[in-house]
Amino acid sequence: MSFAIRCRQLHKRYPARPHPVDAVNGLDLDVAVGECFGLLGPNGAGKTTTVEILEGLLPATAGEVEILGQPWGKDDAALRQRLGITLQETRLSEKLTVRETVTLFRSFYERGHEPDAVLAQVSLTEKADAQVGKLSGGQKQRLAVACALVGDPELLFLDEPTTGLDPQSRRQLWEILRQLRAQGRTILLTTHYMDEAERLCDRIAIVDHGRVIALGTPRQLIARLGGEHFIDIHLAGGAAVPIDALHRLPAVVSVRWENGGYRLAVTAPHQTLPALLELLETHGVELSHLTTRHASLEDVFVNLTGRHLRDDG
Repeated sequence: MSFAIRCRQLHKRYPARPHPVDAVNGLDLDVAVGECFGLLGPNGAGKTTTVEILEGLLPATAGEVEILGQPWGKDDAALRQRLGITLQETRLSEKLTVRETVTLFRSFYERGHEPDAVLAQVSLTEKADAQVGKLSGGQKQRLAVACALVGDPELLFLDEPTTGLDPQSRRQLWEILRQLRAQGRTILLTTHYMDEAERLCDRIAIVDHGRVIALGTPRQLIARLGGEHFIDIHLAGGAAVPIDALHRLPAVVSVRWENGGYRLAVTAPHQTLPALLELLETHGVELSHLTTRHASLEDVFVNLTGRHLRDDG
């Protein structure tokens, strides 16, 4: 297997008082050519720092980085010709038109696509003559992706490209990313949205405290929970039942007290639910709330770290 991205024992330390801060702390990563790879983690986990090192924007304190088979520091200008990048915040000249902006970015590359062809790809043809300052948030994000695509890159870095967008704009960008994936391009995507990662990514690395703490396909990561479904129950009047009794119910993998109720991870809800209702009747307690749902990557993250993906810190 050939790799578009490889890094080993990546470290980034910032001097600070009273102690230095390790933003990246021994991170290993392999991204295969043609893969859409997701990098997930809460704020402060080291995602953006890692991506900026991989993009060649930030030097590592220690470790090895190889991009498209080449280390940074050897022939950086040639390597950058093969990359497309959208940053977490893309600031473009608001007085230029959309076409002028993409044409400007095309001039930075020795080869690439015609600007109008790229605008059609991201559904901005009708806005080609509009000034950037007149675009909506979703249109600006699509323009940022167009600027990353116009050089016909082999490898795309997309750092939280849909953050702050409305649902319709997010889905429009998802469709663009699906098309790029179908073309065989390699994409490294960071995101705060678990549904986005589940829908778009072939594999995912969950990062926390500067390290990869879980790696696999979305299905593999969810399977590690043991149960692929959750049953959440809240009991009337603050009543309780023995956790051991919940553990003994059919198809129950684990039980956790969370947000004033019980969360049961189960493999077969249709087996658990009748036995659960019978147990509650036996103990003389009533339900005030019950929900069932499929396990998600958010559950994986909470299980690994004890906090939610969008928590700060």
